[in-house]
Amino acid sequence: MPLDILVGAQWGDEGKGRLTDLLAEQAQIVARYSGGDNAGHTVTVGGRVFKLHLLPSGILHPRTVGVLGNGMVVNPARLLEELAMLSQAGVEVSPARVKLSAAAHLITPAHIALDRAEEAARGEGRIGTTGRGIGPAYTAKIARQGLRAELLLDPEALAERVAEQIRQANRTLERVYGQPALDPVAIAAEYVDHARRLAPYVIDTSLYLHRQLRAGARVIAEGAQGALLDVDHGTYPYVTSSSPAAGGVFNGLGVGPKFVDRIIGVTKAFQTRVGEGPFPTEAFGPEAERLRGTGANPWDEFGTTTGRPRRCGWLDLVLLRYAIRVNGLTELAITKLDVLSGLPALKLCAAYRAGADRHEELPLGPADLAPFTAEWETLPGWDADLSGARTPADLPPAARAYLQRIEALAGVPVTMVSVGPERSQIVFL
Repeated sequence: MPLDILVGAQWGDEGKGRLTDLLAEQAQIVARYSGGDNAGHTVTVGGRVFKLHLLPSGILHPRTVGVLGNGMVVNPARLLEELAMLSQAGVEVSPARVKLSAAAHLITPAHIALDRAEEAARGEGRIGTTGRGIGPAYTAKIARQGLRAELLLDPEALAERVAEQIRQANRTLERVYGQPALDPVAIAAEYVDHARRLAPYVIDTSLYLHRQLRAGARVIAEGAQGALLDVDHGTYPYVTSSSPAAGGVFNGLGVGPKFVDRIIGVTKAFQTRVGEGPFPTEAFGPEAERLRGTGANPWDEFGTTTGRPRRCGWLDLVLLRYAIRVNGLTELAITKLDVLSGLPALKLCAAYRAGADRHEELPLGPADLAPFTAEWETLPGWDADLSGARTPADLPPAARAYLQRIEALAGVPVTMVSVGPERSQIVFL
């Protein structure tokens, strides 16, 4: 009855989707436990690129069930679009294979309009949200004013609640932000149609997962975003509105920790983030452009959801050790090692400096990183193309030394390394 947790150990975008897809081959269920369509997981299968925002990446395996847990906020229109996209690609997405928690919360156009108006009003203090309505939906949830997916089973009640929510949001949009009002009648009608199409997917996913785990099923809990974006443990206030850290699994899926087997942290071989916020190891100029890529390839560093260029820099072991601690990681999977091929030298941030003080651990967590500068270690690079590597012996000595140094500084084993976007391009250590 194992539950394996796959969590991002950085600011998201670590390549969790392709690792989930890989591990899902040996699992019966993959379950998302937090976030909404602000997340984006890119999976490449046989040269075909799938960009998923709500459905767990494991859904691409024909025998795997995908669960959208109660910790998520779900835009019904986006979910229907994603189901249609996969269906057209030949992936079965029937209610037998996709389960939506009755306790997940629904995003409406009111949340999206409020999200964009609030972010615009912040001006230079903007957070860098995706504008998908995630924050306002979680705000409504915590304020006990949210719309749960169970309303999809009662279209009449759903229409009434949606219309009332739109009317309430209009008062704020017009009076506070000077934005145009939304049409409550038209939006309520749209949600009645969404209910008709999505109702068959709605179940008590906590009960479903509990029964499956008790019966011996292997379940992968797939995180969205990363630990450094966790609302409690991230670089606050430049965080998401949910709990993508490993602890969020238990609330976000309604299962207990007794089932956990592995907690796998996914990190790139370098560091990236999207949006605003501190970034002590950020690179600039040609160095950053080299890590980012041009955007010509799906795996270049441009947001799956937003298309925004990601800020790029060198791997930060201070933040990685922090992520290992708060998530209880048992192992690391490192992605995009192949991107570093051809660089003459590689840098790792082993510690921070603040004046005369040296810090291997953050004294007050990662909320305020402004006082810190990186203390660097420099390692030799390699020229070899890693795309054909399948065993540790296939990696050049400098690449193996780089991984071993990360392992030594992190304090947990590195068990998997990706050397390309395809399922087969994984080296198991």
